[in-house]
Amino acid sequence: MSLLSPSVINNLNALTGGLFLIAAFGIVATRQMLGCLRFYVAQSVALAVSAFLLGLHPFSRHLMEVCIITIISKPILIPWVLKKTMGKQVYTRREISQVLNIPTSLLIAMVLAILAYFLATPLIHATGDSRAIVVNLPIGLAGVLLGTYTLAVRREALPQLLGLLAMENGAFFAGIVIAPDLPAIAELAVTFDVLILALVVGVLTKAIAKHIGTTEVGELASLKEDASL
Repeated sequence: MSLLSPSVINNLNALTGGLFLIAAFGIVATRQMLGCLRFYVAQSVALAVSAFLLGLHPFSRHLMEVCIITIISKPILIPWVLKKTMGKQVYTRREISQVLNIPTSLLIAMVLAILAYFLATPLIHATGDSRAIVVNLPIGLAGVLLGTYTLAVRREALPQLLGLLAMENGAFFAGIVIAPDLPAIAELAVTFDVLILALVVGVLTKAIAKHIGTTEVGELASLKEDASL
């Protein structure tokens, strides 16, 4: 039996949701690769904490498994994979190239977060007005939209990968209240796919940077076959 009352758990989960959303905004606003990675790690930790809190009362073994899998894979394994495949590319403090400037991106991100709230409202009424759903569903949807926006405006491979991973975090943040009894095998399958994706993108990005000196996706057009070969 949990030592925390349901009201305390709900308040802590709301706080965790706020930190999750702040981390999503941080991924949008940060111009350094290391900063983006740190915000992704913070967002992943918030996801794991939310799963843990929601699994306390009533106790859910599935959510506890999601918490353990998430805390091992996303804040630990993914940064490790990126470090091994990309080396110093991950930890340099150089600025990331993107389509729009930071103030404009933050304004658009704010609009997307508000839009997520309005889009989630009918879903909340359809699935139930529990405190957890009211918190996790709109914030999770906002995480998906902000991750999509990050994927669209960033010009470099690693920040685009983090935008894609942030979308997945947002989907799971909402999913743990919609389907709390989802078997852990589903989370393991998604986690395995995410790790493979991080590995492949890391290897390809390192190869691209080695050949053309940049990780900007737009520069891929310059990778043309040498006619003399």
